[in-house]
Amino acid sequence: MLVKEFIERYYVDRKSTHSVKWDGLSETYTKSDLLPLWVADMDFKVPEKVQEKLAERVSHGVFGYSLVEDEYYEAFINWQKKRHNIDLKQEWVRFTTGVVNSFNYLIQSFTQPEESVLILAPVYYPFFDAVKNNNRQLVVSNLVNTDGYYTVDLDDFEKKIVENQVKIFLHCSPHNPVGRVWSQEELLALFTICQKHQVKIISDEIHQDFIQPGRSFLSALSVSEEFLEDLFVLSAPSKTFNLASLLHSHVIIPNESHRQTFDDYLDKGIGSSVSVMGMIATEAAYTYGEDWVDDLINVIEHNFETMKSILEKELPHVIITNKEATYLAWIDLSYYLEKEELVDMMENKVGIAIDYGEWFDTHSATCIRINLATKTENIEEAMNKLVKVLKNK
Repeated sequence: MLVKEFIERYYVDRKSTHSVKWDGLSETYTKSDLLPLWVADMDFKVPEKVQEKLAERVSHGVFGYSLVEDEYYEAFINWQKKRHNIDLKQEWVRFTTGVVNSFNYLIQSFTQPEESVLILAPVYYPFFDAVKNNNRQLVVSNLVNTDGYYTVDLDDFEKKIVENQVKIFLHCSPHNPVGRVWSQEELLALFTICQKHQVKIISDEIHQDFIQPGRSFLSALSVSEEFLEDLFVLSAPSKTFNLASLLHSHVIIPNESHRQTFDDYLDKGIGSSVSVMGMIATEAAYTYGEDWVDDLINVIEHNFETMKSILEKELPHVIITNKEATYLAWIDLSYYLEKEELVDMMENKVGIAIDYGEWFDTHSATCIRINLATKTENIEEAMNKLVKVLKNK
């Protein structure tokens, strides 16, 4: 399907629909009439088959406690194998209501208060919150930024682990916000260091399906069998198919003893964590949604190139990180403004709501993150406004 066709078919005006992205601006920003390109959900309808399956369940009319049938596992496992060559076993899979909840639960289950958890920054800001809010010691190893291309400082990574007696490495793969698809060599190096120092790995792979055409995603599950013993992998359909409010995600735990520990933790305080509507939508999405995802990726890439062409032509000193994955663009505006100017510039002059770089890392205060999962006209409008303001600054 062509980009224009997909947008015409699936784009939805979400104003006045209780959308956090469109209707909740005043809780985060100084104004409520901004063009929203922030929080990472999409302005597109889910595939038709997903809508049909949800409607069937609504017609059934009963929403009591539900089982997870074999057909669900088959759809999920087949998706992971076909899209990413991941070999999953059904018994490894557990469920929670969301990936953020999952890594909070795992931190609570496998560390004690004051023990250290390491993250690579800049990174999705709930990573910081999960460590600090659980009274764990936050350890940050900063990614190396070379003209917008981010890599890991392995020496610093290991040094921080040793100095702080780190217990968990909370990993983002693909990496949000900088859009890296970590290579096998990078993952092998990171995981070898973790294994050497008995550090457990939580790999948040929620953006795994948004991979730049021509690239492939390597899950932590596929790096080497030797790392499976202390590995936890998190995934969800919520990003891929825009199902966040259906509260359904996966925790993949290869180690049987760790599964039992996690099960015991859930039994104590969380209870049943399977959303029947989330489960129905996910099974339908993984069974019937592949073409929809492929078409969506083309829209994201088109929007990224549209954004990039405008900025490179009009603001040549903007640093645009090459987006290898996700539907999020990461842009450094440091040549054109100071960090103290950023909020006033974006909200009062440009009129857009974006994610500010300092939310992801104090060293990224002149960066912005832009959500590309919308119609192209919104990207063009936002970029043209940004160009006009910065050129006349």
